[in-house]
Amino acid sequence: MRFSERYGYKPVREIIQKESIDKELRNALWSLYDRIIFANYQHLVNHRSTRILGSNLEGFFLNIYMNQFHKPTDEIPPFIDGGIASLKQYFMRCEWYSIYDFIEITLDNYPNISHDAKSFSQSINSSLEQYLSAYRLFNGAIIELTSEQEIQSIEEAFENTSPYSGVQQHLKQALQLMSDRQNPDYRNSIKESISAVESICKIVTGDDKATLGKALKIVEDKFGLHPALKGSLSQLYGYTSDGDGIRHAMIEESNLSYIDAKFMLVACTNFINYLIEKTK
Repeated sequence: MRFSERYGYKPVREIIQKESIDKELRNALWSLYDRIIFANYQHLVNHRSTRILGSNLEGFFLNIYMNQFHKPTDEIPPFIDGGIASLKQYFMRCEWYSIYDFIEITLDNYPNISHDAKSFSQSINSSLEQYLSAYRLFNGAIIELTSEQEIQSIEEAFENTSPYSGVQQHLKQALQLMSDRQNPDYRNSIKESISAVESICKIVTGDDKATLGKALKIVEDKFGLHPALKGSLSQLYGYTSDGDGIRHAMIEESNLSYIDAKFMLVACTNFINYLIEKTK
């Protein structure tokens, strides 16, 4: 993770890649095409031929040219090297959303190669997860995994906690640990998100030993709290409570993932934003 990400100078939506694809992710996705699709090129009639026509990738190129490029198929280069070069030039320069179209169109007519479409899809999703894309491939379609509202919640929490350095530091650490592409630490990211909630509770109540439960009671007494909202926040209290063991049970899970850490960060930032606004 670079300096700008570690210390919060890079916008959240750039760390979590929504409506964008950075150079690293673009390169990783293209490499999957290089290693899985193009490396398995075969001419089905003459094994010495390098022509696209008559190869196992003929349908793939036809599909891309007709449905992605919207060009006549007689413009497909005759040989595989030229065909790959033309696709790479496009792939490296096109808009972020066109890459996701490219992947979907690939799966509409997956090439006749040794790696099946499921294996290719799994590799695509591994790269999307590694590089913190807000999207995933599911059943041949790219779907949004991280909503605009979730990103806004995190951004607003960073803005709202600027007067509270302790709270903000926990949030920065939670985001850093979750989004470290080389060595993500989801367990400690969850801990930091929870610690951010605990810190804001201490500030709101003026009590260094205050828990989320105590903070909720104060907000309810002073400002009013809708029963449904109180119930959902109480569920968050369950996660953040040391006393009932839920918090410890959660962070001891061995299969914690990006989804778990993101859920906790978004849930905690939502509550932090609410508590700050409610007590102004």
